[in-house]
Amino acid sequence: MLLDELKNIVGEHGWTSDPDELEPHLNEPRGLVTGTTPIMVSPTTTEQVSEILRVCSRHGAGVVPQGGNTGLCGGAVPDQSGEQVLLSLSRMNRIRKVEPEDFSITVEAGCILSDVQDAAAAVDRCFALSLGAEGSCQIGGNLSTNAGGINVIRYGTARQQALGLEVVLADGTIWNGLRSLRKDNAGYDMKQVFLGSEGTLGVITAATLRLHPDPGSTMTALLAMDSANQAVDLLGYLRSKLANRINAFELISDRCLRYVARYLPNTRHPYEPSYAWYALIEVAVEDHPDGVEAVLGEALSEELAVDAIVAKSDAEAERLWHMRHTISEAQRPEGACLKHDISVPIGRIGRFIDRSQALVEGMQPQSRLVVFGHVGDGNLHYDVVQPKGADPERFRSEGRALTEAIYELVTELGGSISAEHGIGVTKKADLMRYRDTVDIQLMRTLKQALDPQNILNPGKVI
Repeated sequence: MLLDELKNIVGEHGWTSDPDELEPHLNEPRGLVTGTTPIMVSPTTTEQVSEILRVCSRHGAGVVPQGGNTGLCGGAVPDQSGEQVLLSLSRMNRIRKVEPEDFSITVEAGCILSDVQDAAAAVDRCFALSLGAEGSCQIGGNLSTNAGGINVIRYGTARQQALGLEVVLADGTIWNGLRSLRKDNAGYDMKQVFLGSEGTLGVITAATLRLHPDPGSTMTALLAMDSANQAVDLLGYLRSKLANRINAFELISDRCLRYVARYLPNTRHPYEPSYAWYALIEVAVEDHPDGVEAVLGEALSEELAVDAIVAKSDAEAERLWHMRHTISEAQRPEGACLKHDISVPIGRIGRFIDRSQALVEGMQPQSRLVVFGHVGDGNLHYDVVQPKGADPERFRSEGRALTEAIYELVTELGGSISAEHGIGVTKKADLMRYRDTVDIQLMRTLKQALDPQNILNPGKVI
């Protein structure tokens, strides 16, 4: 029997069917996607993952890999059938090897992102991926969704941090691609197949990751602006003056900061009176903070921003970044929200914001926009919060037309309907609608080749 075989593989402490223990693993963080499962198995080795997939393949049972379950598209949640096995990687959390001279680290999929950062820092190195959920998200999930975060402008997405992978295929075969080479043209780069595939093509069990030199001292500043277009011009100006020393460049609308100040303890709005938009930036100062401050002063003189607050201590910088990372939490008390994780070419961000705002005002005139994101890579979190006093379910239902209009605009501007959260369940129909038919066919060909029984995260992405 399937369940008995799975229990024997992982041992007494490696499985649960207890409803209370399962409950946190069966819901997407916002509660929009829920599922059921007869069992959650938590292996401790790659060999156990291999055995689990061999058994499930033989029984034709679906397997849903799960990391920290911080994703917002339902990609790590089983469906409602009650027949899919939930595979938690959380106990595979060892740091296998740190090689500072090679600027690489090899970790298992269940490692918490912040633990990887700490292990790199302990040898005077930097693991550059940084997300709001870094205290709970796991590296396997980060790689499976090609997570982005605040440092993409300088270091790239999770995909750029992966040098090699260890992956278990649908039939239980283990592919060991844990190489740390920067240059290797011996055939296809197989790791790229699994990065961003959301567990539908293979289960990532370990990764060799790229490390960087410690960036040293940094400066954090919050610049105020009258328009989003100023942010694009400001970014271009700072890049011309500071080159690749810009670690992060975040666009934040005023409503974001007002909600944070309203709902989160020990916070206050940095600007009174406030402005329409802000850019929160972090720059490596290379022991020359005065030079960076001079560049910011020049940007103000050029009218690329109207005011600037420079953090004078680590604590002040931490407070500013805390406000940025808690925007999603702060908007929840305001009610239901239509979330759009989109990207457009950087130079078209202002055009997108102007045109999309007109769409919102025409289709949901009393709703409220909460806009923030990573201008340096064109990724915006474009959230539309329900009108005050509106019925949440009715708003979500009627808001579907607005979401489609926003996605149409994104597509027209050469953008993507999913910048960093993936497709999962919630965007699967949108992928079919807005992606080129050749893209879809290639995805299906890959899925059929690597998972002909469709047991890996069935019902997700494709």
